[in-house]
Amino acid sequence: MPVPGNLLTTAMAVMPHRDVSRAMKTALSLDVPFWPQLPLLSYYEDMYVQASEHFPGIVLDVEKRTLRFSKKKFITEFEETMAHFDEREYFDISRTYSTVYHLFLGLDLSDRPAIRGQLEGPVSFGFNVLDEDDRPIL
Repeated sequence: MPVPGNLLTTAMAVMPHRDVSRAMKTALSLDVPFWPQLPLLSYYEDMYVQASEHFPGIVLDVEKRTLRFSKKKFITEFEETMAHFDEREYFDISRTYSTVYHLFLGLDLSDRPAIRGQLEGPVSFGFNVLDEDDRPIL
């Protein structure tokens, strides 16, 4: 049944799937396919973890599923991060941090009116990443 108003269907990116094929099938079944994020498959598929990949000061523990921030580590890493400021590809999400992202981008979706991806904004990120004193970094 068509959606009234000539609107197109899409969905939020974070999904509970552990099966990449099923998630991709669902994501591609809509008018505007979306990049699935599967945090139950791997902690690296969590959107906060993905956004933290090149963020100076991040302390990631994949086994404990924690994403923290260290001021001391930030001071050590900040200059190196800024040295790559003009290199867009440096800040892209690596295959380690999302195999699904790279699978999605590798598809030929040129027949679709649009594609969709999402990351959180700075406020969400700042409230979800805690410092050494268990306070949000924002």
